[in-house]
Amino acid sequence: MKYDMLLLRFGEFMLKGKNRARFEKTIITHVRSLLKPYPGASLRKEFGRLYVELGGESHTELIAVLKRVFGVMSISPVKVTPSEADQIVETAIAFMDERESEFKEGTTFKVNARRVWKEFPNSSHEMNHLVGSPILRKFQQLSVDVRQPDIELRVEIRDQGTYIFSEVIPAVGGFPLGTNGKAMLLLSGGIDSPVAAWSSMRRGLEVECVHFYSYPFTSQRAKEKVIDLARALADHAGTIKLHLVPFTEIQTAFTQLGQDNLIITLMRRSMLRIATKLAERERALALITGDSLGQVASQTLPSMNVIGRATDLPLLRPLVMMDKQEIITLSKQIGTYDISILPYEDCCTLFVPKSPTTNPNLRIVDKIEATMSQLPEWVEQAVEKTETITLHAGENFMVTNQQDEANEMKEEWF
Repeated sequence: MKYDMLLLRFGEFMLKGKNRARFEKTIITHVRSLLKPYPGASLRKEFGRLYVELGGESHTELIAVLKRVFGVMSISPVKVTPSEADQIVETAIAFMDERESEFKEGTTFKVNARRVWKEFPNSSHEMNHLVGSPILRKFQQLSVDVRQPDIELRVEIRDQGTYIFSEVIPAVGGFPLGTNGKAMLLLSGGIDSPVAAWSSMRRGLEVECVHFYSYPFTSQRAKEKVIDLARALADHAGTIKLHLVPFTEIQTAFTQLGQDNLIITLMRRSMLRIATKLAERERALALITGDSLGQVASQTLPSMNVIGRATDLPLLRPLVMMDKQEIITLSKQIGTYDISILPYEDCCTLFVPKSPTTNPNLRIVDKIEATMSQLPEWVEQAVEKTETITLHAGENFMVTNQQDEANEMKEEWF
């Protein structure tokens, strides 16, 4: 079927009163940026809705793009006809004719007419009968069910034209991107952290990613894998910043302490310290991790308590109450799963002890860190040597803050 436009409905931010205008402006900017590759399409706004006039562009292709927009709750492809009773009935019958292949014996439908333009001569109730009766006569396999129909034919009568549609395609919903502030996400090469990033963006956070690498223990392919994960997130956000932090010196220092059961705890606390400094530099107000309660030793409640004490910033854990299968399902939906399972290790999987502690003692951890006089200096150096990459949806990455060792990283490490 050839549609004329797409109807985009806003999500829960419509309840936000005085902030609604700001949210609408953000979402309109996001949609406009996504429409640039489609020169025929144009955007029009009405209260609580956006209309994308297709201008010959593919509705299926645009729906696939626009249903990812944070803040859009649902999308309907729409046929437009003049607001004249005969034209409305004729277009509605043609609309149903296009869908006849879906009809089976006993398929139910209803007409839901809404007269927005009050000068139109027929009431909404009258239009239900005017449109529904000829449809019933033509399609004998249909019957009426006004409560739970299989097909609900919606007819919105406006002065500039009448909109006819039946599909309501779910979109991502949530809040427009960046309307609730900025946060730094600790991005590993695993399944969980990209899902945590997407979940945070869906709640209106602008997310910048921080990844820790340990040359020469991690390979170039491991770095490329993380870049691909960030690029997949950019497909949802439009743009993502990825901060690549050299972590070799700090990580190897922990292996020489003789405290193997605490190495994961110590390592993650240092990661939070570095991420906190990057957050302060980038004016982010929180940190995000992909922790899921009880999934591994560092994600027990005692471990998360001790690790989280390393930062004063709010520490957000969007996945904390999700199980692994729920996280995997979501990662497949957002397009990161196939990248995450590629067999290239990151620094989080290196030097994992046989028996990591699940109940670390904060006093002991503080004493161990106090013996490492160079630790604050190493943290500062890691921040200074961080390489920042900006990734755009559908584009190759661009280095925006390249350090001396970045050229070395471009060569094969193994």
